[in-house]
Amino acid sequence: MNNNIFPCLWFDGNAKQAADFYCTVFANAKVTTNNPMVVQFEIEGKKLMGLNGGPMFKINPSISLFVTCQTDEEIDSVYNKLFDGGTAMMPLNKYPWSEKYAWVVDKFGMTWQLMLNRQQEGGQKIIASFLFVAEQYGKAQAAMKHYTSIFPNSTIYHLETYKAGEDQPEGNLKFGHFSLNGEMFAAMDGPGNHNFAFNEGISIMVECETQEEIDMYWNKLSEGGQESRCGWLKDKFGVSWQIVPKALGSLMKDPAKAQRVMAEVMKMKKLDVEVLQNA
Repeated sequence: MNNNIFPCLWFDGNAKQAADFYCTVFANAKVTTNNPMVVQFEIEGKKLMGLNGGPMFKINPSISLFVTCQTDEEIDSVYNKLFDGGTAMMPLNKYPWSEKYAWVVDKFGMTWQLMLNRQQEGGQKIIASFLFVAEQYGKAQAAMKHYTSIFPNSTIYHLETYKAGEDQPEGNLKFGHFSLNGEMFAAMDGPGNHNFAFNEGISIMVECETQEEIDMYWNKLSEGGQESRCGWLKDKFGVSWQIVPKALGSLMKDPAKAQRVMAEVMKMKKLDVEVLQNA
């Protein structure tokens, strides 16, 4: 698992409460970093970040966290805890693709897909899953090919598409698995009417070792998309990314330096490592 690529969840001032809650839902979970701006935590080795971003953006089901559960007891427990105070988009039940599956929105607005299945040895228990809907419907395969062409050590592992005569256009993606520099993801095309789309509520954080890495990811991911501020961008499919130097965390740890570093970050679109270090 490559923990240099991981989801960032946008919360309205309650990132720590959400992280603490998730640590009660899953057995192997812990908070690793906590400050007024961000909370970093791990679930089964999967790195996640909660951002106290305010009310501007809301998490929605366009990007969910897909969890492979090993036993009936595990999926029942995780579902019941996530469902408490939340809602079920698809309640825990038997479906054609799984003996037990659920799609649930927790009380903090985060969306989870739970499936009873045998996890492959060395496989990731929790992965981020992209749902392509509305104007992005039908583009899931193109996005997978685009992302795997940008990141090194990337592979498309599984593509299950709609066939001729099924109720969706032939070739659209039912479900797919792929990796970006060793980090697993999933994707699917979502038919039907949906009142959500990709937004900043969930972004994908990419921590880079060098300025050359930042430049490369920034240029390739923003092509056809939109540059934003503070290392944020939207790609041509509308997915939000944060391209940041790996050293940013250590630069922000020193309270005497953090304010100066953040002042420089706020001035930038693409982040400049040298400027931040000199701050």
